[in-house]
Amino acid sequence: MDGPAIITQVTNPKEDKGRTPGSSEKASQCNVSLKKQRSRSILSSFFCCFRGYNVEPPPPSSPSARPPLVEENGGLQKPPAKYLLPEVTVLDYGKKCVVIDLDETLVHSSFKPISNADFIVPVEIDGTVHQVYVLKRPHVDEFLQRMGQLFECVLFTASLAKYADPVADLLDRWGVFRARLFRESCVFHRGNYVKDLSRLGRELSKVIIVDNSPASYIFHPENAVPVQSWFDDMTDTELLDLIPFFEGLSREDDVYSMLHGLCSR
Repeated sequence: MDGPAIITQVTNPKEDKGRTPGSSEKASQCNVSLKKQRSRSILSSFFCCFRGYNVEPPPPSSPSARPPLVEENGGLQKPPAKYLLPEVTVLDYGKKCVVIDLDETLVHSSFKPISNADFIVPVEIDGTVHQVYVLKRPHVDEFLQRMGQLFECVLFTASLAKYADPVADLLDRWGVFRARLFRESCVFHRGNYVKDLSRLGRELSKVIIVDNSPASYIFHPENAVPVQSWFDDMTDTELLDLIPFFEGLSREDDVYSMLHGLCSR
């Protein structure tokens, strides 16, 4: 297995300047635009990333229909025998569920040495141990602690568990994540690993996904709070800036009322 294939992340422009522009670059350009607009109004344009992305959503269907479950070979998946998440615990009863991405949302990881890495995680690939260097996004500790107080938090990454699980162990010192979902829990749809929120076992009107990749939430863009992809900007304040918004969202009856208000501004 190719080393980088264990991590699903967008391309760092600093590390891949020679590539032909494609979908990842367009998403990155959209996120830069989002960041600039946020300086005028932090919450005014969360949905621009989805509108500017070139991954096609599944065909329209009835509101109750579940999106097609497509495997890489083009065949249809069978619906899961059970939902991805266990029953809600007493501690989280009545809370909304926030699905949080890992790479370029909370951390940035690289197989290339990083002098100021917060973690160095050994990962075995084809019998050889490789070192993965992990940088924490600024204010990730404050963000996670507050999110854990307000919501039922779930880590959902398209990366493999052999990498993401030990990173989560080091990142989440407070036990914020009630569950962790990895690549095998995604739906492979048109070349992308999609996080199908309808498979979680939670009421969709009370589910939010926080992710830097619009392709990840292509089935449920109305549930998304997009964030800009992060690599190494230590002056970044996006996670800190989001805390007041989520404090307000936690008090809403359903997520659509507040998220739709943002989209229509």
